[in-house]
Amino acid sequence: MTKVWFWLKSFSPEPVTVNKVERFRASVGALIGILLTGLLTYFVISPSNMFPLLIAPMGASAVLLFALPSSPLAQPWSIIGGNIVSALIGVTCALWVKDIVLAAALAAGISIAAMFALRCLHPPSGAVALTAVLGGSVIHTQGYAFVIFPVAVNSLLLLLVAIVFNNLTHHPYPHGSKQKAIDAHLAKDHSPEQRFGFVPDDLNDVLKHYNEVLDISRGDLQNLFQQAELHAYRRRFGEISCADIMSKDVVSVEFGTSLEEAWALLRKHNIKALPVIDRANRVIGIVTQIDFMRHADLEVYEGFDSKLKRFIKSTTTVHSKKPEVIGQIMTSPAITSKMDMHITGLIPLMSQHNVHHIPVLNPERRLVGIVTQSDLVVSLYQGKLGEMKDST
Repeated sequence: MTKVWFWLKSFSPEPVTVNKVERFRASVGALIGILLTGLLTYFVISPSNMFPLLIAPMGASAVLLFALPSSPLAQPWSIIGGNIVSALIGVTCALWVKDIVLAAALAAGISIAAMFALRCLHPPSGAVALTAVLGGSVIHTQGYAFVIFPVAVNSLLLLLVAIVFNNLTHHPYPHGSKQKAIDAHLAKDHSPEQRFGFVPDDLNDVLKHYNEVLDISRGDLQNLFQQAELHAYRRRFGEISCADIMSKDVVSVEFGTSLEEAWALLRKHNIKALPVIDRANRVIGIVTQIDFMRHADLEVYEGFDSKLKRFIKSTTTVHSKKPEVIGQIMTSPAITSKMDMHITGLIPLMSQHNVHHIPVLNPERRLVGIVTQSDLVVSLYQGKLGEMKDST
């Protein structure tokens, strides 16, 4: 009985993880999508008994396009290619196979095979193929015109509404453009946060062995795993925030600080970066040794010392062709973090923006500290040692 109970329990659905706002957004999107698709189709083909304004599979397509816009099964080529190919196959089966049951079975099976081959798998397209077979006299009268009106017209109009609505509601669509960027990046060396745990090749190997179609893109799946790793790290090592590892005695400068004075501060305190603040102690930028080198044309090492001295020395004349104050060479806006940010959040910040120093701000957005790559490495190392001691 216990096995039977667990088997029956497997039929119960998993809890929905999206909030009420997202549910409302998807519902309104489907409402608007079907409404506009029907109205626009009416104006395109004019009311006629021969051409239906909407076909039932569009309701299933609306679920994917508005409730699961990131799904690989909901992308533009999936809905356009899948629906049109399935409609062609369905009409062909309806016209050439007399037995309706056999025609329906052939239409569904061949449509799935064709969608796999053309990489346009779209579940509602199976219903499009069946609709073509079960349409009876309407399909025999319309013939292949059914593929254009209403299948292609409905699909294109619903897709256009989905593109506008999803992007207006902050759901980037089509999702394939993001995936292509990720795929292009995979060919390069992996960034530090990608090397933090598993790498994309690990995920590719697992997906090959899994050998089933997943209703989620590889890029989204990879991102979810990486976020899960970061959360697991926080759970194992505790809530170590930027405030716990930052240097509190921060040496900073203002917009009008001279280059000579700022360089002297870097040398005196043996540091490589200076936050630039305003009178309210709010960060408006950051200046590093790299900024000095770039503006002084020090990438070419010939005459390094003399170039640097000429660059930082204040000009005594009224007009100057070179920068004179920090505000003219600083990087703005600066990449900053909050005091309560967990240190794992620093990894993508530093790697994605290629920075080694991050000013830390309090709730009033005033400078209270600075975190360097060295601070982060030491904290991660100490956290790992603490975990090893606890395990022994």
